Amino acid sequence: MTKSDRLLLEARRPRKAAGTGSSNGKPTRAEAEAAVRTLLRWAGDNPDREGLAGTPDRVARAYEEFFSGYEVDPPAFLRRTFSEVDGYDEMIVLRDIRFESHCEHHLAPIIGRAHIGYLPNRRVVGISKLARVLDAYAHRLQIQEKLTAQVANTIHEVLQPRGVGVIIDAAHQCMTTRGVHKPGMSMVTSHMLGSFRTDSSTRREFLAIVANPATAQLPNL
Repeated sequence: MTKSDRLLLEARRPRKAAGTGSSNGKPTRAEAEAAVRTLLRWAGDNPDREGLAGTPDRVARAYEEFFSGYEVDPPAFLRRTFSEVDGYDEMIVLRDIRFESHCEHHLAPIIGRAHIGYLPNRRVVGISKLARVLDAYAHRLQIQEKLTAQVANTIHEVLQPRGVGVIIDAAHQCMTTRGVHKPGMSMVTSHMLGSFRTDSSTRREFLAIVANPATAQLPNL
């Protein structure tokens, strides 16, 4: 097993999430499915009819996927770095990373794109690991402000770069499909650390790279 494989396994080891109580306090699969049946009855339908008979199992399996981030340790993805970069010390930006999350207030989907940039300090990380960090936090119950800060803070604490910038642009179905019903809206949040916060020229460069329409639509190679 390679070092990269070991780090990936470590990242995927179950972690106790804050506020979840004891490690054996998680409801069983049967209890989760029973809760779905209760909600189906509360909605006014019959969970025993043909079309809904398998729904509790399907919902439980979907939740395992939607909220798989609770079983992952995001910082572990960033622990393998590379220092052989021939002195490269300019900005690195991973742009237009699609993600899906769920609002912790209504359990409604949050779907959007993230832009992550950092100024390396003698070492870099594989770019897929930045996307993995985003997904690990996104696959938890979230608000966008917290998600943005968590991604930036984790990169800053583990890699210790000269600066980090994270921008998230997302649509919230708790606003588009219920409540005020405002389709077409999106929410933008940002979190800047280090030189991205203190140096206006660094911040402008990051924002310009993110917004540059000349490279906004690259073909999938």
